[in-house]
Amino acid sequence: MLEQEKVKEYVEYCLNCKEKPCAKKGCPLSNDIPTFIKYVKEQNIEEAYKVLTNTTMLGSICGRICPHQKQCMGSCIRGIKGEPVNIGAIEAYVFDEAIKQGYYKNLQKGNDLKEKKVAVIGGGPAGLNASAFLARSGAEVVIYEKYDNLGGILRRGIPEFRLDKKVLDDTIMQILSLGIKVKTNMQLGKNIDIEELKQQYDAIFLAFGANVPEKMNIEGENLEGVYGGNSLLETNNHPNYKGKKVAVIGGGNVAMDCSRTIKLMGAEEVYVIYRRAEKQMPAEKKEIEDAKKEGIKFLFQNNLVKILGTNKVEKIECIKTELVKKQGEEREVPVNIENSNYILDMDYVVMAVGSKPNKTLLEKLGLELNKWGYIKVDEKYHTTDKKIYAGGDIIGQKATVAWAASAGRMAAESIIEDLKSK
Repeated sequence: MLEQEKVKEYVEYCLNCKEKPCAKKGCPLSNDIPTFIKYVKEQNIEEAYKVLTNTTMLGSICGRICPHQKQCMGSCIRGIKGEPVNIGAIEAYVFDEAIKQGYYKNLQKGNDLKEKKVAVIGGGPAGLNASAFLARSGAEVVIYEKYDNLGGILRRGIPEFRLDKKVLDDTIMQILSLGIKVKTNMQLGKNIDIEELKQQYDAIFLAFGANVPEKMNIEGENLEGVYGGNSLLETNNHPNYKGKKVAVIGGGNVAMDCSRTIKLMGAEEVYVIYRRAEKQMPAEKKEIEDAKKEGIKFLFQNNLVKILGTNKVEKIECIKTELVKKQGEEREVPVNIENSNYILDMDYVVMAVGSKPNKTLLEKLGLELNKWGYIKVDEKYHTTDKKIYAGGDIIGQKATVAWAASAGRMAAESIIEDLKSK
């Protein structure tokens, strides 16, 4: 919990810009940052909370784990000549106080969707934020969750050292207090039928994510000891790493979360192997720095080309890369340097090179998919079935909590707009 004196220091530093680049350019949720900070300056935390809840119900979480330097703080005017305003910390403080003081109980509910029923499939950030805005419009909302508790990637993808699960539980409690019902251990395609839901509900919002690990399709990828990063974090079903050497392939936050978790679980050496330069890593800068402090080794501009072993992982073969700007490309691309191959002894390999949707499940839904295999939606999150909407990772947008939460709210707004006229 942030100390009040620190909060005062942070908010006094804000210039309350009229142009609001932090909100307009930097925040996926379009939070009205200068206005909520202004209310915090005036010590009116409840009003600051009301301003934020116009766009998000996940402030305690986003304030802690968003890549702020690449989003709101990266667009802060203060950051041009010095340090940006610590927007994330102030946002988390406001929501923590709202939960502590019970301000969430005073949120107004409307009647726009009175007597309308909406099913939300998935209790992660997109599903939670959508459910909150739908419930606040008066709809009867039921969340269907495949596990025995809500949170999705927030509970099963982000380690405890990055997100205290009490913060998550408090956030969920705040959202469910709006009258939302939850049905756990319910999985689409197993014990939930989409056609039955269409008969029971006025609208359905799909927000079950895309957490099937991508593969590199290289030799040795099917050996024992090769794991998908997303699956490891989701199931928490780890092997014994004590005294072992582990290679984590990738440069995003999943790679950082896997490598740090594995190191904490006793691995002797953990390597993060990334084919581009450090400055190109999509992971949050703070997460990279924390990983370095914890003794994780980074091999930048190196590419995994082969996993070696008889039945299980024994070694890996890597190759060095150079960054080349190809004609018509804005971003430099990594190219393998011929004859720069080398071998490392390794016990486990974790693939954290991205994730994709469950193809079998999507095919059962009968919805049109885009060329990348995600559910196709229009600008208002409609799928090709007029009753079904989708948002978050399942439609292939940017895979961050804020972007998922933003999709949840905007999909909810589309559902409200559509059902109001019926």
